[in-house]
Amino acid sequence: MKPVRTRFAPSPTGFLHVGGVRTALFAWLVAKQASGKFILRIEDTDKNREVVESEQHIISSLKWLGIDWDEGPDKEGNYGPYKQSLRLATYKDWALKLVAGGRAYADPYTVEELEAFRQAARDQKQPFLFRNHRPDNPPKWDGSQPLRFKSDPKPYSWNDAVMGDLKTGPEVVDDFIIMKSDGYPTYNFAHIVDDHEMEITHVIRSQEFIASVPKFLNLYEALQIERPILATVPFVMAPDGRKKLGKRDGAKDILDYRREGYLPETLINFMALLGWNDGTEQEIFTVQELINKFDLARVQKSGAKFDDQRLLWMNGTYIRNLNLDRLVDEVNDFWPSSAENFDSVYKKRVLGLVQERLKFFAELPALTSFFFEDLPVNNELISSNKGLGSLEKSRLIELLNISLDALVNTVFKNPDLSDCLNGLLTATDSKPAVLFSLIRIATTQATFSPGLAETLAVLGKERSLKRIRQQIEALQES
Repeated sequence: MKPVRTRFAPSPTGFLHVGGVRTALFAWLVAKQASGKFILRIEDTDKNREVVESEQHIISSLKWLGIDWDEGPDKEGNYGPYKQSLRLATYKDWALKLVAGGRAYADPYTVEELEAFRQAARDQKQPFLFRNHRPDNPPKWDGSQPLRFKSDPKPYSWNDAVMGDLKTGPEVVDDFIIMKSDGYPTYNFAHIVDDHEMEITHVIRSQEFIASVPKFLNLYEALQIERPILATVPFVMAPDGRKKLGKRDGAKDILDYRREGYLPETLINFMALLGWNDGTEQEIFTVQELINKFDLARVQKSGAKFDDQRLLWMNGTYIRNLNLDRLVDEVNDFWPSSAENFDSVYKKRVLGLVQERLKFFAELPALTSFFFEDLPVNNELISSNKGLGSLEKSRLIELLNISLDALVNTVFKNPDLSDCLNGLLTATDSKPAVLFSLIRIATTQATFSPGLAETLAVLGKERSLKRIRQQIEALQES
């Protein structure tokens, strides 16, 4: 058997999104599982649509995710160059072979003439086929005109590693442009040449290309080259499952997830499960488990719905399982600005408290700001609380004063704080939902926090008592 060689071949016409990266991931997993090679090829032949910095964005996105390549624009191998704009002489050589064999011809028609042909087909309510308008005596191709492949219409049947056995009739096979008048090849031609020369064994691509496969098959035959294993992955669908995922449905630049504080292993796990499963109920996979278990035969044929809530849950799961030292490194750029004045030991203690609640790193300021600054006292947090809103102001002040007196004489470490708080429940004849909520609001000006005893221990005695006194004053003045 040939060594497995897969590829991801994006065009630098925009930023990478979930659908494109999932295709890269599937190709990468196939190569890794077989101890093969994964190739990154930049298909930059559409200069009119090329976006500045898109190529670097593609490279940065894949590197962040850990989808590494064995050969590519920045990692030369034996089959380069790995940018199509640097391979123009190769495409011209293959095009001339088709011309010499009578399987390609110069397209002499103007834009207006082509539109007239299309309009005539519409008038006759028939599909437009260029092969019905092949010129009898085409000019010699000199590169100034488009070069068209001369198709040999026939029915085709083939096996797709995902979609299974497929077939079409000859009506879908038509003549198509393989070289443009600007000297650049079209995708339909260049990728077949590149895959052959780079000895690609598996071509894994999105569903949008499946209608073009018959003409690809026709071209493989004309070039007398063996076709690789073809695998078509279904679209990633919008959350409602009715259309392909787009920007309006939540499709993001992959690096936006890095900026928001998602972990790369979360994205890898999440994208792998978009349309694939191993036949079990398992949802959290290590990268090595994915490499071991991935199988194109288990990729579903229908579209996979994008569920951002599932992604959020999955990221929270990964964060909770992180080693705290790694988490410290990961959140370095996400602390609130007020944390600048605190040392790394203190911040690590804070992080250890909020790790269970953290779903993505960008929410770290909202979860931790009260550890680093005294927030304005907000009595509405008490009045809007279900358990506290019905209490008289005098009762609230009484509860806080009793708590203050007890905490003054308490060592601010566990288990002393836990014992003190539990004793306060008895002393005040209160429930945790009432007393602990009141102390929590007074000391954090937040309706939620990690465990109260743990929070007070990190805040420290001086700050905790000062904040309780400020809350009492605010209630008295209200």
